[in-house]
Amino acid sequence: MMIEPPIDTLIEKSHGNKYILSIVASKRAKEIESVRGDELANAEKKSISLALEEIMNNETKASDVE
Repeated sequence: MMIEPPIDTLIEKSHGNKYILSIVASKRAKEIESVRGDELANAEKKSISLALEEIMNNETKASDVE
């Protein structure tokens, strides 16, 4: 089973700090849920998966999340 996006690549995007990665991902997931809550109820992907994909694609960075 392959996990996408790869955790090693995601950690590199957070300057090698897995704690920063987890904070940024969780905060972005909460933002996604607040905006698209009802839409996500029937979605294939959860908000945390969407947040991690955004980090992987450089759409979300640590400086973007307060």
